[in-house]
Amino acid sequence: MRHFLILCTGLLATPALAAPNVVTDIAPVQSLVAMVMGDLGDPVLLLPAGADPHDFQLRPSQARAIADAGLVVWVGDPLSPWLGRVYSGIGAKAPMLTLMDAAQTELRPFGDTAPHDHETAAHDHDAGGHDAHGPETGDHDHDGSDPHVWLDPQNAAAWLPLIAAELAKLDPGNAATYAANAVTGQAEIAAAEADIAALLAPVAHKPFVTFHDAYGYFTGHFGLTTAGSVRMGDTATPGAAHLSELREGLRSGSVVCIFPEVNHNPAQIAQLTEGTTTRPGAALDPAGVMLTPGPGLYNQMMRSIAVTLSDCLSQP
Repeated sequence: MRHFLILCTGLLATPALAAPNVVTDIAPVQSLVAMVMGDLGDPVLLLPAGADPHDFQLRPSQARAIADAGLVVWVGDPLSPWLGRVYSGIGAKAPMLTLMDAAQTELRPFGDTAPHDHETAAHDHDAGGHDAHGPETGDHDHDGSDPHVWLDPQNAAAWLPLIAAELAKLDPGNAATYAANAVTGQAEIAAAEADIAALLAPVAHKPFVTFHDAYGYFTGHFGLTTAGSVRMGDTATPGAAHLSELREGLRSGSVVCIFPEVNHNPAQIAQLTEGTTTRPGAALDPAGVMLTPGPGLYNQMMRSIAVTLSDCLSQP
């Protein structure tokens, strides 16, 4: 009897297995992982609020977080080469879920804003772009795939079960919880997607310009009409010929709005619109860097982009 009580006491004192330590690159990815983990854990976000995902240097403490991670979830090297370099440099052992490389991810080339059929469109992982985000300039090769893949809500929804499956490998005791959270997260994304579609439908035909070429997944999915961008890359300085062509388009009166972006000086937008009828809109935040991280960030970010577009484009 005494041995039985000791055994029971030992079992009761055994702590529950902790959820894996998960490290993520950018806020939208952290949000999606947080949806799946729920109350079981809080994924680490490497990119701090207000930082630029295209040009970032990891601190030693963040490198240690990667070394200690049980799982790394990131968009991929074209967006976050700083993470890939540190991961390789420190000899990290954690498995990596690279969302751009997932078979379920619908990729687009830069400049493609046409609606895609997620049921039939081919997914070409060899289309380029995985080494295009150079470490020296941080710019994208526009012959490759656009890495802003999270701005298509169907991509985000498709990733949730993948994240759940990776977590279940490391924490099989909570596999059912991860799977259920993924299903709940997909329903929440679908609800936000429907709201955004309804909000943007009345302005879908109105042309607009963005600060840089990052919104093809969003505009293509929701059938919006784009008229170009100030910068073709994330850090590339636009040439005089491109700016002249863009300004001529604004002067023609065909472009309704032009949108600056967080982390970038809006002065260039003001210069371009001077003497035109094109309205400057509020700044867009395509990576949610100005929002509070957590499971609600992804849908909040997507709704915020939609509201910002609609507020300007819907004006008479």
